Amino acid sequence: MRLILSVCTIFVLSLSPVVTHAQQGQDPKAQALVRTSVATELAADKADQTRWRYHSTVTRPEGKFVYVVVETDHGSVKKKIEENGRRLDANALNEEMKKIDSFVHDPAQQAKQRKDSKQDDERAEKMMLMLPDAFLWSIKSDSPTATTLAFTPNPNYSAPSMEARVFAAMAGEIVVTKPGNRMQLLRGHLIHDVKFGYGLLGKMEQGGTFSVERRQIAPTVWQITDSHIHFNGHVLFFKTISEQEDEVKTDFQQTPPATTLEQAENYLRPEPTSLSAKR
Repeated sequence: MRLILSVCTIFVLSLSPVVTHAQQGQDPKAQALVRTSVATELAADKADQTRWRYHSTVTRPEGKFVYVVVETDHGSVKKKIEENGRRLDANALNEEMKKIDSFVHDPAQQAKQRKDSKQDDERAEKMMLMLPDAFLWSIKSDSPTATTLAFTPNPNYSAPSMEARVFAAMAGEIVVTKPGNRMQLLRGHLIHDVKFGYGLLGKMEQGGTFSVERRQIAPTVWQITDSHIHFNGHVLFFKTISEQEDEVKTDFQQTPPATTLEQAENYLRPEPTSLSAKR
């Protein structure tokens, strides 16, 4: 469920089943295309066994960081190589390798990463499955290569949790490619404030935005290349939905099959070429 994992770090959904029926303002053709695209993405995700290494550039309020990430069947390792436009010195790079070595030789850390990843996948699947029914869909534009679908909150959809209420207050669009029905772009914004406990427990402010963009990196494999999360507000018991983060992924190369964590660590041990040095 790689399309929306960035969004799922914000909206941790625990949704009850939704009964499908015709709704006022719903374009059946648009809704059907969303269903087809969701089914396509779920099937592709289950079939995809590839692993990748790439550069990740993350910008947060505290700074801008560049990492080299290596995925394996046993987990992922990453090494920070730049901070705020400067390459890390030898001592800092050595500290990064110590963290990686600790992870590679600690089954407890690996188990936690696998558990967290599994939970992310489950949340992402729930989110994908709710898309056709939680929103009213229409066709915004259509071309030989893609269809742009607009969505607004479905007034007949009852959000069963605090987190789902935030997501259900979103409007935006999805771009679905032709042929293949793959989701290329998902973006939205909060159309009104969302208050919890009449504002006493917190509030998410109108205008918060998210955007997740993907590109095809192999014949049947799509990866997130850009994600942008910008929400303002605070919720007393769910602080993680107040986020400011941008991530750009580049330089994808497939990790050889059966790569071990030790081999991934050895790949990261030399100082990899940074993004700024490559440009």
